[in-house]
Amino acid sequence: MSTLDVAKRYVELVKEHKNAECLNELFASDAVSVEAGAPPGQERTTRGVDAIRGKSKWWNETHIVHGGSVDGPFPHDDRFAVKFSFDVTFKPENRRFTMNEVGLFTVKDDKIVKEEFFYTQ
Repeated sequence: MSTLDVAKRYVELVKEHKNAECLNELFASDAVSVEAGAPPGQERTTRGVDAIRGKSKWWNETHIVHGGSVDGPFPHDDRFAVKFSFDVTFKPENRRFTMNEVGLFTVKDDKIVKEEFFYTQ
C-alpha cells in the first residue's frame, strides 16, 4: 500500500467517524502522536497505539463534536497532511469553540508511525 493509499484510507475512516478502525488498521503498534500543546492532564507526546487509543478515549469522553470537516489528504513522499475543522464543546468547562488543526502523518511499511498536530491554543 502506498503512502497515498494509507492517506486516502485514513481520511475515509475519519470522515465516517471510524476512529477505532483507523487506529487498528492503519497505525503501527509503536506509533507516536505529538500534540502542539499538552491537553489537560496529558503529555504532548503519546507513544504506542494503545496509549493513542487512550488519548482518543479521553477526547471522546471530554468533548462533544457538533460538526466539522476533514480536508485532504495532501501527500508528500512518505508523509501526508490533513486539515481538520471542528465545532466542539469541552465538557468540563462547558466551553464551545471552533478547532482548526493540521495533522502531519509519517508512513513506514504501510503503517502510520507518527502523527503530529499543529494548531493554536
